[in-house]
Amino acid sequence: MTALSPAPKAPVGAATLADPGQAGAPLPPLVEPAGSLTRDETLRYSRHLIIPGFGTEAQLRLKNARVLVVGAGGLGSPTLLYLAAAGVGTLGIVEDDDVELSNLQRQVIHGMTDLGRSKAESARDSILELNPLVEVVLHEERLDRWNALGLFADYDLIVDGTDNFATRYLVNDAAALLGKPYVWGSILRFDGQVSVFWQDHGPTYRDLYPEAPPPGAVPSCAEGGVLGVLCAQIGSVMVNEAIKLITGLGTTLLGRVLVFNALDMTWRELRVRPDPTAQRVTELIDYEQFCGLPAQGAADAGATDGTVPEEPVPTVSVEELAALLVERDAGTADFDLLDVRNPEEYAIVSIDGAQLVPKNLILDGDVLVDSARTVLVHCKSGVRSADVVRFLRAQGHPDARSVGGGIIEWVRRVEPEKMTY
Repeated sequence: MTALSPAPKAPVGAATLADPGQAGAPLPPLVEPAGSLTRDETLRYSRHLIIPGFGTEAQLRLKNARVLVVGAGGLGSPTLLYLAAAGVGTLGIVEDDDVELSNLQRQVIHGMTDLGRSKAESARDSILELNPLVEVVLHEERLDRWNALGLFADYDLIVDGTDNFATRYLVNDAAALLGKPYVWGSILRFDGQVSVFWQDHGPTYRDLYPEAPPPGAVPSCAEGGVLGVLCAQIGSVMVNEAIKLITGLGTTLLGRVLVFNALDMTWRELRVRPDPTAQRVTELIDYEQFCGLPAQGAADAGATDGTVPEEPVPTVSVEELAALLVERDAGTADFDLLDVRNPEEYAIVSIDGAQLVPKNLILDGDVLVDSARTVLVHCKSGVRSADVVRFLRAQGHPDARSVGGGIIEWVRRVEPEKMTY
């Protein structure tokens, strides 16, 4: 699922409210209109063909286009379906995840019969059911700095529907190195953003967000939630931009960011310019490190690039917590158990004896945690609780620990009869 980017904090003067009357220069079409349409294609795409200014030429550009969609989740679902319906000839899918029940609230390319299946395979089957004329290429692997350039090289256009900042910067840099444009979108709760980035033709993602937000500053959709239909609203705009880039029609969002609020049903537009002082991308880097995330295995094996790995957060297992709660009830143990999720999550499921204190109240200083008492902290999966424990220990708390795996692991191992989400 895709987490929303923070409010744009580009260099002074780089991101401003746009004048609706201004428009960027037209871009040349990405794809040549080679070949011809078959009888079936002419009938299938007839509503495109009769649009003045679109016609057969634009449809042939779509037919010859190769588009790579990174992610087959919330934004990838409508994007893949509408690109296929529009007649994009080749669709690549980068996805290494499987379909879960909680995906179906928004990831409409998957269904009940796909639970447990590869998302890439599920998406391919839905695409071919909609339009068997499309060639679907599966890349069932996690995008990283080792494979990104090789994957991107085979496509005309990249569509980024990912849900984490490390991958977003990777997509940006790989596209910049190859000179390729890409369409970007992000969503969280009731809000969405969408734009087009293309180095040497306009700004890049790094012009909009020169620095990644601190880890944990922006919740993922798994932590913060997302209105399901928002995926369709932002995803459809992303497809619209892809079609314009491929065909050369209209004015793209290159140099502009659309910011959508579903509750108010309002769109704002920000103008973004390339930062003339920014250094050009010359290579792909360690994006987890760039975003302040611990490298996989660093806590156990130590960093291998000369940096000092972040000190691991002290944890207790859910089995240990269950035993400690029994001891606390018997009066032989004394500690505080804090639930740092949101009230809406707490209403779904909770651990008996836990006190609800949302993470932001602790980090903002609105709630003070007694440093004289042992405190155990849990959230949904262990991410937010780890942030809170780091904060408390930095404040001098001598005995704060995170519950490994959070309430998801608690339900799985201790109280399987309880709800999960």
